Amino acid sequence: MQNGSLVAAVDLGSNSFRLEIGRLAGGQIQRVEYLKETVRQGNGLDEARNLSAEAMERGWACLARFAERLAGFEPSRVRAVATQTLREARNRDVFIAEADRILGFPIDVISGREEARLIYQGVAHLLPDAPERRLVVDIGGRSTELIVGTRYTAEAMESYRVGSVAWSMRYFPDGTFAAAGFERAEIAAQAVLDEALSLFARDRWDVAYGSSGTIGAVADILAASGHPPGEVTRAGLDWLLQELLQAKSADRVRLAGLKEDRRPVIGGGLSVLRAVFELLGIERMQAAQGALRHGALYDLLDREHADTDVRTATVQRLAATFGADETQAQRVGTLACRLLRQLRAGEPGAQLQRDERDLRWAARLHEIGTLVSHSDYHKHGAYILENADAAGFAQHELHRLGLLVLGHRGKLRKLEADFGDLPLVRQLLCLRLAVILCHARRDPDVSGLRLQQAGTVFTLHVPAAWARRFPQSAHLLHEEATAWQKTPWSLALS
Repeated sequence: MQNGSLVAAVDLGSNSFRLEIGRLAGGQIQRVEYLKETVRQGNGLDEARNLSAEAMERGWACLARFAERLAGFEPSRVRAVATQTLREARNRDVFIAEADRILGFPIDVISGREEARLIYQGVAHLLPDAPERRLVVDIGGRSTELIVGTRYTAEAMESYRVGSVAWSMRYFPDGTFAAAGFERAEIAAQAVLDEALSLFARDRWDVAYGSSGTIGAVADILAASGHPPGEVTRAGLDWLLQELLQAKSADRVRLAGLKEDRRPVIGGGLSVLRAVFELLGIERMQAAQGALRHGALYDLLDREHADTDVRTATVQRLAATFGADETQAQRVGTLACRLLRQLRAGEPGAQLQRDERDLRWAARLHEIGTLVSHSDYHKHGAYILENADAAGFAQHELHRLGLLVLGHRGKLRKLEADFGDLPLVRQLLCLRLAVILCHARRDPDVSGLRLQQAGTVFTLHVPAAWARRFPQSAHLLHEEATAWQKTPWSLALS
């Protein structure tokens, strides 16, 4: 991306949806436009954890308005992320499928730890580059993220299922404020957050920062009442609690700085924030400017280059953790990408480069399951990826990577894959062929081999002399051609 490039991030939170548009200038992103709508999807989850039709309609209507503003943006310049409510929702696929269509860009449902990582990146990029050890707290609608880090590096991060919307619904369902209700809410929040004490103890950080949502709202209320601007203190929280108790209900609260959309969830948010202060020994917290959406914007910049893309580092870490054979992985990845380039000769380079990158990641990880057991190691590898907390990856990205690892050997009909997804089918074929041709675990002689496609038929041209020199490889290729007969695609050997 060049200076002047426009980038955008969409944050589908449990309480609000947000759109941030920025312009790249000297390595920094300057705000061009910010839109926020209170959608309260978190209120729309029923006891079976299904989103109600009304909650989905509210979300789709908001995204339609965002889509109008994003018209003309390139796909690589927009990142849309969804958090706790859509992590929980059993029918999220129904919502996401229509939301993708309406917005015009894919929406990534991210894990709690990935949300925490992006929040920290957003906060860190809008703070001075100081060596202080930072505690960052973000209280959202249905989850709370805690992170400890220095400069741009998050060293410990976790997500807990406690938030302003969830706690308001549970402990203040009719909006009534009473001392006993706040006490129950704070005790319950501390019970959920109790394990955070070992990771985020007071001796692990120097300065506490609060990001977005509840903490930003509380800081605004305190500043409007004469407290130090941009700060949340214990004394300020005690004062605010007394104000809510005197009002006796959410609809009777009259406080300068309290926005109307925050009124219904201020009770639950304050309870969680007081619990965090008490548990972690916080006396003073600074309100940070950065948030999840800013982290998503800077993550877009990092993804431009392999050496700054955190996903590449994550793949390397997973491969090392599970003892994958690096030499074999490199061999398979190089050949798989060579075959993919043959298939896609003449296509635009940017998309091909991204697909090659994904293919190299799959090759790097295709044998990680052998640490569990060599029998069915491809199934173990896919399971690891489907359930890993992998920094930088959205859940659908891990699922796609898991499909490639699961499908790199064995029968194809076992895959719950969309065989109408041409890029995935091509990646899968190239990975399987590369694994076959590298079966001897040495650099293969592939001179004269050429892969082409016409319609639903892939053709691998194999010189007769090559087949006589490498009869085992030729035999495995014939078996591979048979395997593809069980799919809508076919592989022919010429």
